[in-house]
Amino acid sequence: MNRNRLMVGLAFAVLLAFILAAYVYHAFKKVQVSASAPAMRMTTIVVAAEPIKIGERLDASKVRTIQWPSGSKPAGMFGDIAEVANRAVLTNLAENEPILADNLASSDSGGGLSATIPEGMRAVSVPVNDVVGVAGFVTPGTMVDVLVTGNTIGSGGGSSVTRTILENIRVLAAGQKMDQDREGKPEPVPVITLLVTPEDAAKLTMASTEGKIQLALRNTVDTKATNPAPVLQSSLFAGGAPVAPAAAPTPGKHVVMHKDAAPPPYSIEVITGGKQEMKNFPNP
Repeated sequence: MNRNRLMVGLAFAVLLAFILAAYVYHAFKKVQVSASAPAMRMTTIVVAAEPIKIGERLDASKVRTIQWPSGSKPAGMFGDIAEVANRAVLTNLAENEPILADNLASSDSGGGLSATIPEGMRAVSVPVNDVVGVAGFVTPGTMVDVLVTGNTIGSGGGSSVTRTILENIRVLAAGQKMDQDREGKPEPVPVITLLVTPEDAAKLTMASTEGKIQLALRNTVDTKATNPAPVLQSSLFAGGAPVAPAAAPTPGKHVVMHKDAAPPPYSIEVITGGKQEMKNFPNP
């Protein structure tokens, strides 16, 4: 009996030892495979060391380098600070944001606002107020539509129209300039600088000089042009399109009627007792 128990215990011990040996073998095998796997390759990229505003020139104090996985490196990144030194940024950059070639102006374009103007475009500044500037929400990088209100041609000042003259225009800068009030004292005047084509620059200048402009803030991803119809003052306050009055005969001109044309009939209201009706009679 004791011998049978001994054999069973021995077999159990052998089985347990086999299981433990298999576990240890697989554990070592996993460690060996992990050790033999290649390490992730890293590369050096240049990022902003602090928030950088549009138009600022980069130097060693504004940028730094970090390690970045080589396999996920976007196109246009820089690996050396010397490659971005003394170049102006075209957009606002956040701290630790990678600096791309599309974010920088050419090395010979200088700094400041002029460096942010693409070739063939113009920057035009217009005076605004809190209403026109959409209560301070028009900031650099936002997109706006430009509306102008003025008198219609030939209206004699009696009617005005509001129309959208520019759509999806980028705001380059928002700031203030010093102007003089009626007493000649200097006062700050808010201005908005917009990026426009040369043709649109002429439109914007004419609108701000001869009419009243209003900016309409739009979503930066909404680039669809809607070309809304102009709104006339007469149609807006009359509740609909004005009905043109019948044209009166021009003095000195005669209205020609055909002899064969019959004159229109006339109507007479006839009341008989409590009955009321209209009867038509031929015009003699």
